[in-house]
Amino acid sequence: MLTRVNYAQLLFPDFSLILLGYLVCRYTQLNRPLWEKVEALVYYLLFPVLLFHSIVKSPLDLQVASRLMGAGWALGVAAIGLAYALPHLPGLRRHISGPDHAASAQIAFRFNSFIGLAIAERLAGPQGLQLIAVLIGVCVPLFNVAAVWPMARHAQRSFLSELVRNPLIIATVGGLISNLLGFQMPVWLEPTVTRLGAASLAMGLMAAGAGMQFGALARAKTLAVAVLAIRHVITPAMAWGVSKLFGLDPTQTTILLAFSALPTASSCYVLAARMGYDGAYVAGLVTLSTLLGVVSLPFALGVLRGL
Repeated sequence: MLTRVNYAQLLFPDFSLILLGYLVCRYTQLNRPLWEKVEALVYYLLFPVLLFHSIVKSPLDLQVASRLMGAGWALGVAAIGLAYALPHLPGLRRHISGPDHAASAQIAFRFNSFIGLAIAERLAGPQGLQLIAVLIGVCVPLFNVAAVWPMARHAQRSFLSELVRNPLIIATVGGLISNLLGFQMPVWLEPTVTRLGAASLAMGLMAAGAGMQFGALARAKTLAVAVLAIRHVITPAMAWGVSKLFGLDPTQTTILLAFSALPTASSCYVLAARMGYDGAYVAGLVTLSTLLGVVSLPFALGVLRGL
């Protein structure tokens, strides 16, 4: 089992890139107008390539992983339902604005797939990578659709139109279909695609930092606490129950628990900003979620796994 220090070391690169983007934007001539162009590049080209490649490169064995897939979907639907319900809960509705909730609901259920891949490999080797690839393949399309829906609805845009034009959804659905059809990336193209994916991670995290304003979190503290509690406390607890319900074996249970406690996806900021919402607020939530991952991962893998 990984120690707490291992989790901190694993999360440090993401957090340090967010911090670097913040410092560069605030204290150099590489200011906000430049980073708006970087966001567009990441959103429309680099991150879709990364998503497609990450899903395609690990073959999915649907028969072997059917229980894990069901558990992942059940956990995801429950987390999405909780996130959507926040403005309707007694005591919360008057503290949560529609636009802020539409942009930040995704924080509660989306996840950082690359931290997930690294943790899965350390926990269970090649089998862990295979299992986390299954969860990525079946959950990313669901989560991206769920992330877009409240923003499209609140902005009174056509939900179907937003889906078919959303490059992240196109890439994830295309990657899943290609994986199931047995598509393999040509060897000559693999290095280029890998480099584009690596660039999307670094630039996306730095763009999140460049748009970050911690002051924005102060005006919607209730919402911030609620979505982060779902992401880092409630979802891991639900994952423990779901693993028992679906009868997962110990390795599958370990991977599902790790999956449930991951920091949220750094692309939450990019999606919110490109759809016209408060990117600074969402970037602050991404940063806090990255920090909280240092606590939620040991909680899931140390405390819950031992129950």
